[in-house]
Amino acid sequence: MIPIANDSARTSEDAARRFAGLDTWRTGEVLEALWASQSRAVAACLPALPAILRAADGAIERLAAPSRGRLVYAGAGSAGMLAALDAVELGPTFGWPAARLAIFVAGGFDLPRGPDPAAEDDAAGGSARARETGLGASDVVLGVSASGSSPYTVAVVGEARARGALTIAITGCAGSPLVHAADHAVIADTGAEVIAGGTRLGAGTAQKVILNLFSTAVMIGLGRVFDNLMIEMQPANAKLRQRQAGIVAAIAGVDAAIAADALARHGDAKRAVLGLMGVADNDIDALLASAGGNLRAALGRVRAGRSAP
Repeated sequence: MIPIANDSARTSEDAARRFAGLDTWRTGEVLEALWASQSRAVAACLPALPAILRAADGAIERLAAPSRGRLVYAGAGSAGMLAALDAVELGPTFGWPAARLAIFVAGGFDLPRGPDPAAEDDAAGGSARARETGLGASDVVLGVSASGSSPYTVAVVGEARARGALTIAITGCAGSPLVHAADHAVIADTGAEVIAGGTRLGAGTAQKVILNLFSTAVMIGLGRVFDNLMIEMQPANAKLRQRQAGIVAAIAGVDAAIAADALARHGDAKRAVLGLMGVADNDIDALLASAGGNLRAALGRVRAGRSAP
């Protein structure tokens, strides 16, 4: 029997009395209730900003280290799929290397099939995956679970923490096993869902918001954004190649045709910008390496060199 909770319920899987008889409501009423629950879910992320800040700063420190650690996403069911979707966007958007990314979804990441519900209980499989991947002190592991009690996700995070990785829990339940397993806990209490147990609804929205905030803040902190421009984006199609040329043009102060020519000559946006700023072709790679791959730092060195007596 599903527990009936009052309107102040603090568990997303409880059933709220105000939604009783939902299947008899008019479609417009259903949509209004769903919209309201989504709005509450987004609002629930605001109190979590300080926790996201601490987790992001910790991740930036680990991932910026010379050891070149990995960013690892772990989850089961719909939470695992949301985590995986955030992960796979990091390469196209920020140029995050595939070798520095790992995705652990209970039962495997298979979009046509969807998540495997039974695999959520596979705690041994979660621990084994963390060991087999060789997680260690240079890695950052995100565990996502609405209830914070997914055995697979808790096991991944617990094993990763034991091996020295920085671990972060994203959940809706304070005091849950996942919270206790992690170094950092990001908690968004979205309350009872419109449809009891439907954690892909409000809880899923909060998870997606938190994942967006966390990963974007980390990528900015790692120098993969210049101003508010995606300097590391991968130009995989005509639209993105045009966008990349526009980014180079904006930073270097040239027109799009000149930027496109520089991209063709240098191969990527950062090198194209430095070439357009007058850095000799033979010096670009060494300059970027000395700046840790950070375009802003590299440009600062170029300007400092020009102003030197």
